[in-house]
Amino acid sequence: MHRTLFTQDHEDFRLLVRDFLAREVVPRYEEWRHAGLVPRELFTSLGKLGIIGTSLPEEYGGGGQDDYRYNVVIQEECARASVTLGGLRTHLDVVLPYFTAFAGAEQRARWFPGLASGELYTAIAMSEPGTGSDLAGVTTTAVRDGDHYVLNGSKTFITGGHHADLVIVVARTSTDPDNRRGGLSLLVVEKGMPGFTVGRKLEKIGLTTQDTVELSFADVRVPVANLLGEEGTAFSLLGRNLAQERLAIAVGAVAQTRAAIDMTITYVRDRKVFGKPVAHFQNTKFELAAMSAELEAAQALLDASITALVERELSGVDAARTKLFCTETQGRVVDRCLQLHGGYGYILEYPIARLYADARVSRIYGGTSEVMKTIISKSLGL
Repeated sequence: MHRTLFTQDHEDFRLLVRDFLAREVVPRYEEWRHAGLVPRELFTSLGKLGIIGTSLPEEYGGGGQDDYRYNVVIQEECARASVTLGGLRTHLDVVLPYFTAFAGAEQRARWFPGLASGELYTAIAMSEPGTGSDLAGVTTTAVRDGDHYVLNGSKTFITGGHHADLVIVVARTSTDPDNRRGGLSLLVVEKGMPGFTVGRKLEKIGLTTQDTVELSFADVRVPVANLLGEEGTAFSLLGRNLAQERLAIAVGAVAQTRAAIDMTITYVRDRKVFGKPVAHFQNTKFELAAMSAELEAAQALLDASITALVERELSGVDAARTKLFCTETQGRVVDRCLQLHGGYGYILEYPIARLYADARVSRIYGGTSEVMKTIISKSLGL
């Protein structure tokens, strides 16, 4: 289907990203996959080309393009190249919007040049060992002591935490028995602060180049100047970017679904069974035809939601609908694509196997499919 989402500027940017991935990422990707980590210098290289700072103001060295479609291009090109850079997605789509929306003038001057150049890389620490989707249950505390907060607690499932120079930490700065959501604040913890420890890297079934770690904070003295937004308002601040966070997951889901179908078409044309290509069997044709229809339906819904986001009109409910539909579609389609690969689909040497493993978390992080259904059902008055 013809897409009208992008302008020529976006397509020029696409070529820049495509060339960078072909030169700097694809040749080394297997090495990174086995290491379970991308090198820190990847983000500096992205910064030098202007890829990582498009949304930041020009006065700080950024591109001055507050247009989410550039982030979409990056995800689509990563999928096209069969590389998964989840930490980059989290940095651009999830964390940077908190800085651009809530950082004060002094914080902008201090952090934005490094964010634009790639010298500063970010993560956000919300989940705790006993607290996942229920952010009101956060137990990490930050007690005011003069011009510092004393931070104590632990976080888990932190994407990008291994490399992060700046970590936005959700912590409880006050307690209100009548309002569990009140009293939460966002503190920016900097790498090297005494008491801040990066723990073990968690082994996952997919997203193997994406470092996911545990973080701990033992009497970390965080300057009050590192408070992002107003004290006690974190719960409402976190909700403001939730639509984009969920949409970003849907973008990756659809891009990876398209990649899975494309590589499966190539495979069934080349692979022979009973003396003829797998593509010649009616079941293969019907399966791929059905998957193509599902993909285009998901792409149409996604593009409409991206347009709404760019125009500042995307609601939380529509973001939930989009994430639910696109990620569930991804799960079904990638599974069927793997089936058409036969035994080779189960071998990690083949990208379809990695796409299959990577796809599973899409229905979990950013809010599970069940949470999306709850949000949607409430909008229906149920």
